[in-house]
Amino acid sequence: MILVLWDVDRTLLYVGDIDRQVYRELFEEIVGWPAQILPARGTGVTMPLAVRELLRVNGVEPDRIEELAQRIVQRMPTQLERHREELRRAGQVMPGAPAALAAVQQEPGLVPTVVTGNLRGSAEIKLKALGLDEYLNLGIGGYASDDSHRPALVRVAQQRAGIRHGRAFTRDTTVIIGDSLEDVRTGREGGAQVIGVASGTTSAEALVAAGACHVVPDLTDAQRVIRLINQCAVSDVDQG
Repeated sequence: MILVLWDVDRTLLYVGDIDRQVYRELFEEIVGWPAQILPARGTGVTMPLAVRELLRVNGVEPDRIEELAQRIVQRMPTQLERHREELRRAGQVMPGAPAALAAVQQEPGLVPTVVTGNLRGSAEIKLKALGLDEYLNLGIGGYASDDSHRPALVRVAQQRAGIRHGRAFTRDTTVIIGDSLEDVRTGREGGAQVIGVASGTTSAEALVAAGACHVVPDLTDAQRVIRLINQCAVSDVDQG
């Protein structure tokens, strides 16, 4: 049995500037002035860490950052929910994602969920808005609301899946599928193999150099994704 941990943003879906709009709105509401610098795109950094950096680079006093960060993070799913119709209208499902998700869900011995820098509420809103939640067991995933240190989320998901399925999941039986260097770091430090998807801001070459065991250009070949999941722990890098 293999635990398959899907990344969300730029791997399964893309929501454009909606996340950044949420940061912008909550910063101004809670801090009291407009943010001039917003979080970088496509890094995979967890939302709590992104919020702390947002506060720091926009001149918030260091002794206020933790308190304000907690207030912003607590409000993020509710604020994103207010953009649900915009998510449905403007959000994009990444090429091949529905078929790849369905193939993994239907493959015997594969257990699909997510490991993401999103808070759980935010991840669920995005996936449901774009009709992708039905392919995933979101109750056993790892989220930034569990821990702001993303590699720790692998163990969170492994433990939840282990309880659900009555077995231990290890590095050799856990595979992350993601698009960023942070996804690769999460696997290497957290205890999972990684299949890189060059659908975000990171090149296939950079994903390989970071330690992805395979890299695909996108998710359009669902059977190849299945094959690579099963091979990931033992095969050489395949840049395809």
